[in-house]
Amino acid sequence: MSEPTVYLDHNATTPVRPEVIEAMLPYLRGEFGNPNSVHRLGQRARKAVEAAREKVAALLGAGDAQEIVFTSCGSESDVLAISGAAWQAFDESHGKRNRVVASRVEHDAVRGILGQLYRRGFKVAEVVCDGAGSVSVDAVAAAIDEATSVVSVMHANNEVGTLQPIEAIARACREKGALFHTDAVQSRARSRSRPGNGGSIFWRFRA
Repeated sequence: MSEPTVYLDHNATTPVRPEVIEAMLPYLRGEFGNPNSVHRLGQRARKAVEAAREKVAALLGAGDAQEIVFTSCGSESDVLAISGAAWQAFDESHGKRNRVVASRVEHDAVRGILGQLYRRGFKVAEVVCDGAGSVSVDAVAAAIDEATSVVSVMHANNEVGTLQPIEAIARACREKGALFHTDAVQSRARSRSRPGNGGSIFWRFRA
C-alpha cells in the first residue's frame, strides 16, 4: 500500500476544483466549436470565451475586458508582453529605446526572452536583490534611463515566496516613461494587488 502524499507545491500546479471541471465539461464535449468559426457551434464557443473574458476582467479590476489576452501558458504571456513591448518601443524610437531592465530573480521564461533580446542587440540591466530576495524600488528607478522600454519584476518569487513592491515599482516606471511587466502567477490568489493599482501595464496570471 502506497504512502499518502503530502503535496506542498500548489504554487507550481494544483488539482482542478470540481466546480471548474463542471464549468468546462460542456466545452470538452458538445460545445467544442472553434470560437473563430462563423457557424453556430463556433459562435456559441465565441460567446463563452467572451463571457469568460468579462469575468476575468471583473476579477482583476481591468477597465476594459479587451485588455485581457488569453494565451496557452504563463511563459507564452511573458514572451509576448516583453518582446512585443520592447520591439515596438525600439521601432517607434528608431532604435533609441533598446534597453530592458529586470530583477535578478525573474522566472526562467523572462530570463529566456531577455537573453534573446540581448543576442539581438538590446541592452539588459539586472537589478540585484537583498538576502531575502527583495528588490528595492529605488534601485529599479535608478536603473531606468531614457533608453529603457520595459521593466520586468515578478510579484511573488516562485522559489522563496518574497513579495515585491510592484505597485511602487509600477509608479516609478510610469514616472520615467517605461512600460512595466510583472509575472504574478504565484500571487494572484493570495494578493489584493490589481493591474490598475500603481499604473502597471502587463500582468501575467495563470488559471
